[in-house]
Amino acid sequence: MMDIHAILKQLPHRYPFLLVDRVLELDKGKTIKALKNVTMNEPFFEGHFPHRPVMPGVLMLEALAQAAALLAFDALGTSPSDDMVYYFAGIDGARFKRPVEPGDQLILDVELLRMKAGIFKFKAKATVSGELAVEAELTCAMRAIA
Repeated sequence: MMDIHAILKQLPHRYPFLLVDRVLELDKGKTIKALKNVTMNEPFFEGHFPHRPVMPGVLMLEALAQAAALLAFDALGTSPSDDMVYYFAGIDGARFKRPVEPGDQLILDVELLRMKAGIFKFKAKATVSGELAVEAELTCAMRAIA
């Protein structure tokens, strides 16, 4: 559906902060399913935690927000530009249910609940092998910069 080359054209994030590897499904203006392959080479594992590597929960939420951004840009039929920023504006009801470790494939499912005046509200969850890892409602804002 969308490979890493297409994702790089839609998201401004780059290594080590690009957290979406592939888009598996995209229903315009409604839902997106994407994936992040988590490898031992991720830089955050060096310090989180050396004796038992675990993906930080905040990065799981960031991966969901990046998938949400891809859904928002597609819904609007636009791409990011140098005079526009897509901010992560809020998180509600975040719950972490399962640790994510090297070798896991994080499946990101995001549903667009509403959008109005550049504010987007999403329901999001990430799973590993069908087990819920994290869920939350995300708010993002698209704003022009001077």
